[in-house]
Amino acid sequence: MQSITWYYKRIKTMSPGEILWRIQSLLRNNSDRVRVRYGLFPSWKQVARADIHGSTAPPFRLCDIREGSWVESGVREDEQQWLHRLLPRADKIASHRFSYFDLKDHDHGTPVNWHYDHANRIEAPRCFSYAIDYRDVSVAGDCKYVWEPNRHHQLVVLARAYRASGKLRYAEALVEQLDSWLNDNPFGTGMNWRSPLELGIRLINWTWAIDLIRDSGLFTGTFRERVLYSVYLHVWEITRKYSKGSSANNHLVGEAAGVFVATSYFHELSFDPAWNRESFALLEQEILAQSYADGCTREQALGYQAFVLQFYLIALLIAEKIGLEVSKNYHQRLEKMLEFVGLLGQCSRNLPLFGDADDGYVLDLGGDGRDVESLLGIGAVLFQRDDFKIMAGNYEEPARWFLGSASRETFNGLAASPADFLRSHAFAESGYYLLQRGKSGQGCVSLLFDCGELGYKTIAAHGHADALSFVLRVDGHDVLVDPGTYDYFSFPEWRNYFRRTRAHNTLEVDGKDQSVMQGPFMWGARATARCIRWQPGKNGQGGLVTGEHDGYARLSNPVLHQRSLELSGETGTILLRDEVLTSGRHHLVFYFHFSEECSIVELRDTVCRVKTADRTMILQMDKALALELIEHSDSPDGGWVSQGYHVKSPAPILAASADIDNDTCFHSSLILE
Repeated sequence: MQSITWYYKRIKTMSPGEILWRIQSLLRNNSDRVRVRYGLFPSWKQVARADIHGSTAPPFRLCDIREGSWVESGVREDEQQWLHRLLPRADKIASHRFSYFDLKDHDHGTPVNWHYDHANRIEAPRCFSYAIDYRDVSVAGDCKYVWEPNRHHQLVVLARAYRASGKLRYAEALVEQLDSWLNDNPFGTGMNWRSPLELGIRLINWTWAIDLIRDSGLFTGTFRERVLYSVYLHVWEITRKYSKGSSANNHLVGEAAGVFVATSYFHELSFDPAWNRESFALLEQEILAQSYADGCTREQALGYQAFVLQFYLIALLIAEKIGLEVSKNYHQRLEKMLEFVGLLGQCSRNLPLFGDADDGYVLDLGGDGRDVESLLGIGAVLFQRDDFKIMAGNYEEPARWFLGSASRETFNGLAASPADFLRSHAFAESGYYLLQRGKSGQGCVSLLFDCGELGYKTIAAHGHADALSFVLRVDGHDVLVDPGTYDYFSFPEWRNYFRRTRAHNTLEVDGKDQSVMQGPFMWGARATARCIRWQPGKNGQGGLVTGEHDGYARLSNPVLHQRSLELSGETGTILLRDEVLTSGRHHLVFYFHFSEECSIVELRDTVCRVKTADRTMILQMDKALALELIEHSDSPDGGWVSQGYHVKSPAPILAASADIDNDTCFHSSLILE
């Protein structure tokens, strides 16, 4: 249960319209308690079409892979490799061993307990769903550990295994798990009806899973009716509870995508035709509202960039299958979002960890759905982009499942000559600036500088206090990193640490954060950052960027921080200039977070020598700074990098400190050996 203070601060972030909507939602939820108790919601007879027992052919099919075609003679070599990777995963899933977050091949019991947090060993209540405080780990467990296996990504893996191998046992395992879920999750009861976003993701996975096993003969009879009825109730529930106001972020996108997919595919149900139109209209609206013209998400959380990209790609695919006209703006913004992630991943094939990341993805069509290269491979085919093909590398399994057999020929027909050099780019709308030099792989240097907003809307839920932070990649390896997120609900002290200023490669003043945390997903006073100079280097190699933020203007003796980063296009040397403007006395600490692949081999006076994966790098710090190496500890004092939810690894931090009482400028450099 949140404190009265939290509720007061949260209400202050809302408009009068949002406050009214939340009061109405509270009243509706109270009436829903009666609905659920007495069954006062749409019945099966009300939602099934009159011809429900007639033709079972759906209006379209999602995949053209024939049952068992990947085990036939003459199958392509890459398809053989995909199958050999797929079937062992499916075997584990069939025996209820699931992998997510820090759980690997974890036994979820027989039958699966769909209400259990297997990390904290807590069972969530099975009462009316909106009576459950999902934020209270002591009551409901960590909601993410409960919700993740209930998104049913694993059902799509089983369905793919059946379709590719032709082995009925995978489809039977899917039916067994879905039937178990329906038995264990009556409408409106328990954690799995608590979040409309979770319902939306589950609908998309159910649609793909059912389509892939339709020809097995198992989607029939009572089982079929029970699935269809639950699909209807999922859609009905979401359309009544779409996220609004300050909470209308990626959740609204996922909710609308789930409704659009389900109402387009399950023709056996008497959906309100307005639901399909409304859901896609929301997607058309939100793709522009929740992203910048340069393609970056407005949540300022790059982990969510790939997440929402999948929703938009899925919606585009379904719209084309039902012949729905999609606006030019939708196409252009989706293409720009793909371009953004591709450019950020040129030197290293993963996105930096700026802002929150919770391992979220939508569909598992080969991998875990967060693979940027696979998204770019799909984008290369959809938008006929040679550069997307280069960024993606090879034609991969997700494109085959998502786009069909013709996509291979289209992909292969695109030009494949890689660009000679990486270029620097300004993403001025979102406030990210990319300095690059060299070629992909060996010899490349890539530096991403954050001059953007804290986050989206009034609560900036997924932002971090990271203004003027930067990450550095060399030769395809992370060197200076954003340490990630690690946790949302289980460990409040770790949640706070990974969002704090000291957890980023920037300046902390007087031990305070640039922006003020007011809750695990809410910010108060916040830093405003802006770029004041951008100058790319010759032929787009290297360049100079300068930014400033006013996050410490709230102090009794205000501070303005200006930072310049200059990357030499010829040598890869980085010059760092930090100007701190103030008339009062302050304690400054500049933090440098290294990748877990790095080690400090020398720390002497103002020189720090770091061993990276393939070479060494020298940080020559300003002589006015005192250097300290911070190593990991059991408390959140630093020294950790989190590459995934509830996964962390020890990594070195360099802290460079000084006390000042007037305007001061610090000059440092990073030299590659």
